[in-house]
Amino acid sequence: MIVMVVGVSWFLTRAEEDDTVELFTKARVGEFVVDVTTTGELRAKQSTEIKGPQGVRDFRINSIRIQRLIPEGTIVKEGDFVAELDRSEIMGKLQDVQLDLQSAQSQVTQAQLDSTLELSQARDNLINLEFALEERQIEVDQSQYESPAVQRQAVIALDKAKRQLDQETKNYLTKVRQAEAKLQEVETELQKKRNEMTKIRELMNQFTVYAPDQGMVIYRRNWDGSKITEGETVSAWSPVVAELPDFTVMESRTYVNEVDIQKVEVGQKVFIGLDAVPDKKLSGVVTDVANIGEQRKNYDSKVFEVIVEVNESDSLLRPAMTTSNRIVIEEVDNVLSVPLESVHSVDSLSFVFKRDGLSPVMHQVELGLMNENEVIIHRGVEEEDELYLTMPEDTVGIKKIMLSDMLTQN
Repeated sequence: MIVMVVGVSWFLTRAEEDDTVELFTKARVGEFVVDVTTTGELRAKQSTEIKGPQGVRDFRINSIRIQRLIPEGTIVKEGDFVAELDRSEIMGKLQDVQLDLQSAQSQVTQAQLDSTLELSQARDNLINLEFALEERQIEVDQSQYESPAVQRQAVIALDKAKRQLDQETKNYLTKVRQAEAKLQEVETELQKKRNEMTKIRELMNQFTVYAPDQGMVIYRRNWDGSKITEGETVSAWSPVVAELPDFTVMESRTYVNEVDIQKVEVGQKVFIGLDAVPDKKLSGVVTDVANIGEQRKNYDSKVFEVIVEVNESDSLLRPAMTTSNRIVIEEVDNVLSVPLESVHSVDSLSFVFKRDGLSPVMHQVELGLMNENEVIIHRGVEEEDELYLTMPEDTVGIKKIMLSDMLTQN
């Protein structure tokens, strides 16, 4: 038993001593691609919006609660039911307008009665004045047998009666116009309330939302990317409940961090993959880059929205599918590149460790473009050189070759 334990201990000790494995690589000559990789989500470039009632802001309603929705992805035809919105608030507005309408109707009736009574009294007064004028005329005719003073008094009384009749006639016409204006004012207010009543009833019909066209129902997204559900609200400023996407042209909406956004430009080509169909490879082009960043959920820093239009049209493509987008920033042909793991930085200078027989050599290099995995080497490495992927454990006394030494030798 003791011999066996000693044997196992010796084996484990040897395994620990030989555990360090040095890995090597060689430079690669060929095309070098600098890209930015992001995750995006498919959506239709064009779609038909399915909207709730428009115009509720006129009645000081800012949002509308959703009572019922059909399942997302349902294929609908024009006129099919999509959603039901809560009418409770608009019903309250309807009751208020009904009360205002009754009040306006009462004011119209009152104005009609007032004008009828006032004008009737004015007309009676004119008739009495006409009789008085006729009496004054009779007195003038009879005064011709009286003294001049009596005749003069009769004429003066006749003139007064004429002037009073003329003045009251003018006053009557003014009262008629006043009555007409007042009646028109209250009738206008009555018509306004009737129009409000008609508009509210038309709006109430729009609280049942129907599809304006045929297609697949995709519900609107909230600011945080989540889809609206029953019990949530839609804004009165933009009462979009859902949309019917046009699948002929799709685009991927993605977000690029503030470090990489400076590299992304409109017109750059993109390689697109689908998480749901890994074997499907698509291509696209950057069509829009946001100028202002935003803080989004699940992102540590500010990100910028980038829109990538998909070149291909495929029946497999559906809104909300997750895509992997590789945005090509720059492509360089026939260059020498090495893995990033083989390059090391010492005092702001870049070095690689070359295999020279059994010993490593530390060699300074001049770097070029860099992507996530590799970096271009302009000077310091040849294609046939064998490089350490990790720094050798023992670098004491290692030979170091600088680029300036090579220039001197040349």
